[in-house]
Amino acid sequence: MRSPVSLSSFPSFLPPEVIQLTEETSIQMAQQIQRIALKTPLCDAPIGTCYTQQGQSNTPLLLLQGFDSSLLEFRRLLPYLAPQQETWTVDLLGFGFCDRPPELPIDTEALKIHLYHFWKTCIQRPMILGGASMGGATALDFALTYPQAVEKLILLDSAGLAKRPIMGKFLFPPLERWATDFLRSPKVRESISRKAYYDPRFVTPDANLCAALHLACPRWSEALISFTKSGGYGSFVKFLPQIQQQALIIWGKNDQILGTKDAPIFAQKLPNNQLIWIDQCGHVPHLEQPQKVAQAILNWLSGAC
Repeated sequence: MRSPVSLSSFPSFLPPEVIQLTEETSIQMAQQIQRIALKTPLCDAPIGTCYTQQGQSNTPLLLLQGFDSSLLEFRRLLPYLAPQQETWTVDLLGFGFCDRPPELPIDTEALKIHLYHFWKTCIQRPMILGGASMGGATALDFALTYPQAVEKLILLDSAGLAKRPIMGKFLFPPLERWATDFLRSPKVRESISRKAYYDPRFVTPDANLCAALHLACPRWSEALISFTKSGGYGSFVKFLPQIQQQALIIWGKNDQILGTKDAPIFAQKLPNNQLIWIDQCGHVPHLEQPQKVAQAILNWLSGAC
């Protein structure tokens, strides 16, 4: 049994509930989170932005989390990647433990500008950009706008082929608060997690806490409402042929969130790609089969597959 971890061993900007983490990978990643006051043209004040960085290599890999998640989403993948590949994670604007300035609308353009200035400030060289679910759509959008910053792309059960949902545009008080209160419910979040995994045994108390820890951050509801009402990401299908970077598509064979029909569409439309299916795996292969995902990424980067 591991020794208790004191709250002082975690960064002070994380919610105090972080002390309840129990899995070693969760604890270690939370302890490694750093925070930068990031200057952007989005607002006058710097935006507190959380990230991690592990390992060293010529071409860094930056990973982007999915909708209403945080960089802790990659806690199980990092131990397999970082010893061989410099790996960064960053919280997207309005998500995770990132600041949510009250005067700043959260939409896809703001996410992209914030991400660009993080790259320009912290990484400063062409990178491999990977995204899971909504983070994949963010990666596609970023690569189309700033191709000079992206050497290669990795898509993990990626969004980016569906049309913008229209329901968010009709969120008015008190409906918007009801929606976020519903999403805040522990039972609802656990239900979503169970659907995201193929093996429900992965839905542990630690996993549930990792998926909900950022809800304790100031203005979580306001930012989520702002992004949802903006419409989020639409379909990039007609723009995919413009992406010339090599792309690795990793997809869980048992994805019940996005299904499996989008994986071959990405493989058909992206000019230079490889598709790898992960058996007995749902929507979050980097959490459910992290060793297989890491090996697929490392083999692809080394040219071994």
